[in-house]
Amino acid sequence: MITGAAVLLGVSAGQAQAAEVAYATKCVPPSGIGLPDVNGTTKVEITAPATAKVGDTVDVVWKFTQAASKNPDIIDLPANSVQPSGTLVAAGAQSADIAMQGPRENPAIPKGGAMTLSDMKGTLKLTAAGQVTLTPDAYVVNALSTDTKCAPTEAVQPAATITVTAGEGSSGSGSGSASPSTSPDPSQSQSPSPSASASGTPSTSPSASESGGDGGQTDFTGKVVDIPYTCQSPIGEKRATSPIQINAKKNGGSYDLTVQFKKSVMDSPIDIPAGKVKPTMQIVLGGADEGSVMVEGPLNSAPIPQNQPIEIPDLTGVYKPGATGESTLSPGVLVIEAMGTTTTCTPDSTAVSLTLDTSEQASGASGGSGSSSSSGGSTSTSGGLAETGSGDHGALKALGLVAGTAILLGGAVFTFMPRRRAS
Repeated sequence: MITGAAVLLGVSAGQAQAAEVAYATKCVPPSGIGLPDVNGTTKVEITAPATAKVGDTVDVVWKFTQAASKNPDIIDLPANSVQPSGTLVAAGAQSADIAMQGPRENPAIPKGGAMTLSDMKGTLKLTAAGQVTLTPDAYVVNALSTDTKCAPTEAVQPAATITVTAGEGSSGSGSGSASPSTSPDPSQSQSPSPSASASGTPSTSPSASESGGDGGQTDFTGKVVDIPYTCQSPIGEKRATSPIQINAKKNGGSYDLTVQFKKSVMDSPIDIPAGKVKPTMQIVLGGADEGSVMVEGPLNSAPIPQNQPIEIPDLTGVYKPGATGESTLSPGVLVIEAMGTTTTCTPDSTAVSLTLDTSEQASGASGGSGSSSSSGGSTSTSGGLAETGSGDHGALKALGLVAGTAILLGGAVFTFMPRRRAS
C-alpha cells in the first residue's frame, strides 16, 4: 500500500507529484466599489516533477481547488472573463519567485457563486543540487479588467518538493530564473493604469482667431486639450484625463462641429453586440457667446469582440452662433450609454480647444440654458439606444463593468476612449 501511494504521488524518478495545501488568505477587492476585504481559505494543488537534474527547466502547475473569495453580489460574470496570476516561491537548494498565470477560461459565474479559476502554469530552471520546495504565495484574480488581490495571512506549507541531482550545467548557484509559461492576456491590467498609445498626430493648427479671423476660411482646426474628468457610473466614481480636439467647418452662418478623442486604451471585457454603445457630449460656449452645443456619435455599427478595442467615432453636431465676436468652444460633459447603463463624466476643469469669429444668427446659442435644445440647431439625440429587450438582461449585468467598472477600477483613462484611425 505504501509503495502504491508513493507511485501515485509521483515519488519515483521523473514522475510528476501533486500535493494540496490550504492557507488563510486575505483578498482585497478593487477600490471604489465599497466592498470590504474578504478573509477566506485558499486551497491549492501544486504539480511538479519529483526529480530532475541541474540545468533542467521544469513545468509547474498550480490548480485552485478553492479560491478564498466568491463572486460579489454585484453582477454575473460571463464565461471566459476571469484570469488568475500569482507567485509560487521556490526555496531550499535555490530561491526563486516563479511567475504563474492561467488562461482567461471560466464558466459563467453567478452573483455570489464560487470563483472558478483556471489552472496556472509556470517554469523553473534548476540551478543547484538538493531539495527545492514549492510554496504558493499571493495571487491576483482579474475579472473584466478589475483586480482582486489575495495574499496569505499565515505561513504556508510547501506543496511540492523537487529532488535535484547534479548534472551538466551545474553551477552550484542558489538563484534561479522563472517565467510564466503562457503569454499575458492583453486585456489583463495588473496595474491601476493600463498603457495608452496615441494614434494619429495631434494637430497644432491655429484657431480661426489666431489666424486673424475667418477671411473666407471655411475649415477650422482646434488644438488638442487635456481635460480632467470625474466619471460617475452605476457603481461608483473615478477620475480620468482625456486629450480632446474640436474642429469646425463653416456652413452658411452656422458651423458643423466634429469632436475627436486622441487615445485608445480600453479593450472590451466581454462581447458587445452591434448597436449598444452611444456617446454624447456637451460643448461649452464662451467668449462672446454662451450656452452649449450637443454633439453625438452613432451607435456602434459592428459587434465588439472581447479583448478588442472599444472605439468612439467622431462626435458631430451643429453650432449656430448667438453672438457676434470671438466665441470659444471647450469640451464639456461626456455621457456614454451602453446597453441600458449610463456613465456621466463631468470636467473638473476645461480648456478652449477652438476659437471662432462668429456672427449672430437668429435663434442662436447666446443666452441659452446649456441644453441641446438651446444650442440653436445642435443635433438631436432622440432615439437613443436601440431596444435591448429582456434577452439582454444577463449582458446588462456584465455591462455594468463596460459602462463603468473598467473606468472606475481598471484604468486611469476612459473605458470608451477611441482609437483614432490613421489618416
